[in-house]
Amino acid sequence: MIRLLIADDHPVVRAGLSGLLSDEPGFEVVAEASDGEEAVRLAAATRPDVVLMDLRMPRVDGVAATARIAGGEAGDPAPRVLILTTYESDDQILAAIEAGASGYLLKAAPQAEIVAGIRSVAAGQSALSPQVAVRLVERMRRPEPAVVLTARELDVLRLVATGQSNKQIAVTLGIGESTVKTHLLKIFEKLGVADRTRAVTLAMERGLLG
Repeated sequence: MIRLLIADDHPVVRAGLSGLLSDEPGFEVVAEASDGEEAVRLAAATRPDVVLMDLRMPRVDGVAATARIAGGEAGDPAPRVLILTTYESDDQILAAIEAGASGYLLKAAPQAEIVAGIRSVAAGQSALSPQVAVRLVERMRRPEPAVVLTARELDVLRLVATGQSNKQIAVTLGIGESTVKTHLLKIFEKLGVADRTRAVTLAMERGLLG
């Protein structure tokens, strides 16, 4: 029996998925969550095999919730996470996979594809919708634009990587906290990211942090 947790902020979507999957042989829906924070809590409480995770949810979004669940916050062994969403931008796909998702399917996919994806993820394999697989291949083939960070921006990013807050970074570097924020905004713009975690991850991938 594959135990499932459905995380989606739309009650109609949760009810539809629950009904569809409960009728499927070998599936049991053990919990439903309306946001990412609740998904993490219920994953720890019910220990499902697979979490079906939407991306855009209140309080904690799907990517952050996936990282927490896949990272062991929901217990060991960690439930596997299958993203099930209507969104398929390159950044969202990459962010979800990097956060630890085992698969990425679209809600518009045929029922058979969703069911097969759940079974694959539960068995320790991956599941990607054809559209998402094509986007990932195209992204991998696309040459990454060169990114040049100043020495000070690199100093700031290295301290971000150690977990220091803006205030701590300001003290360490002997600059104002507002200056730290300005450096971070420039770093985000150059790397094409929107948060500190993604900035550090991408900088490490490109060898900017050594």
